[in-house]
Amino acid sequence: MTVQTSTASKTEIKRIFQAQQAHQYALGRTTFRERKEKLLRLRDAVLRYRQEIRDALYADFRKHALAVDATEIYAVTSEVKHTLKYLKRWMQPQRVSTPPVYFGSTSWIRYEPKGVVLIISPWNFPVNLTFGPLVSAIAAGNAVMLKPSEHTPHASAIMKRIVEEIFDEREVALVEGAVETSQSLLALPFNHIFFTGAPAIGKIVMRAAAEHLTSVTLELGGKSPTIIDETARLDQAARRIAWTKYLNTGQICITPDHVFIHRDRKQAFLDEYGKALREFYGEDPKRSDSFPRMVNRKHFERVKGYLDEARAQGARILYGGETDEAENYIAPTVVTDLPGDSPLDTEEIFGPILPIYTYSDLQEPIEKINAGEKPLSLYIYSRSKKNIRRVLQDTRAGGSCINHSTLHFYNHNLPFGGSNNSGIGKSHGWYGFREFTNARGVYKQGLLPNADLLMPPYNATKQKIVDALIKWL
Repeated sequence: MTVQTSTASKTEIKRIFQAQQAHQYALGRTTFRERKEKLLRLRDAVLRYRQEIRDALYADFRKHALAVDATEIYAVTSEVKHTLKYLKRWMQPQRVSTPPVYFGSTSWIRYEPKGVVLIISPWNFPVNLTFGPLVSAIAAGNAVMLKPSEHTPHASAIMKRIVEEIFDEREVALVEGAVETSQSLLALPFNHIFFTGAPAIGKIVMRAAAEHLTSVTLELGGKSPTIIDETARLDQAARRIAWTKYLNTGQICITPDHVFIHRDRKQAFLDEYGKALREFYGEDPKRSDSFPRMVNRKHFERVKGYLDEARAQGARILYGGETDEAENYIAPTVVTDLPGDSPLDTEEIFGPILPIYTYSDLQEPIEKINAGEKPLSLYIYSRSKKNIRRVLQDTRAGGSCINHSTLHFYNHNLPFGGSNNSGIGKSHGWYGFREFTNARGVYKQGLLPNADLLMPPYNATKQKIVDALIKWL
């Protein structure tokens, strides 16, 4: 499969941006029916190009068609379905109460589009994380510029075809390119920027946004931990962690990065984990069409370097460890006995390597988690309500699953996003709609004078009115 990519020039980017600026108020006036029609066009195009999207993601990193359907296609179509179910309600002005002192007046919130917005998406789930936020941006009535990752050129090319086929560029435009393209985009005064990627790049985006006081949504990452306590069902935990760890070869911001397991259950868990690996990928995962590859040589070398350094420092490889540079292949791998300064211990792995740590008291993993940055996700496998409550109360994370991993992402009724180093703002459903809107407060004065009674000149009578307000209202 061949692909032709183009890099948008600064002149072209500025031209599109100015066209969208001029058109933003017309988009802001669009009705529910008009926005619904656009979202249905997007959904239908994704379904119409389903096979081309599958082919593109296989070409980019050998992702299986079923995985594409589940994590890319479904993620977009379900977001559209959920949004259309509630959008008419979201778009309505929201009446709020008015303080008694302003009796006879009314107040409401008007959810208006922010204007011209930029969505910068990553390579690990290119369709999902480009078109998912686009659903929210369109629902909110914005003009949108999309900048997908250059690391998945086949996916970017298909998305560009879809966007150009179904949208006027004054409404939605997709521009391709690498760092220089992103820099040109970030120099423009967008009204909002939605970025998904690494925390280090998120800081660059936020600094650029600050130059224009542009609001941001940052979906970042970090080391999402998993705790398995002494009460957990190990067969379920092993299968669910193995599935979500090696889905997309571990190249997921909410994948289980590492596991803390009660020391009395370690070996039993490892036995179940080995069974799960063989069931999922056979005796040789390299031959399995269900196990994809690292996206490119750079990321292969980064993760292999982590593994090589851990080996050199004395870490034990319990499963896997094989690599093949020619295919950017790293086997599903489990390691233990890591030294504290190993990159596998300190850096987000974003690959198919699972470190295992043991503990005797639940306070040990809680303290280890709290000593680092707030993770994007935290998972606990337990049948103890006390332990579950303790972990949720005594740690901080963007989101969590109990007795599973990553599935909170697919519940559009839940806010998805991080906290501090793992992100700013939330997405999906109502929360995504809110990110792309300004909640404009509106107050309408009634016939009664109300506050007018306190206009100058000030006197003793007006002072008594204020004193009464302070005391009683």
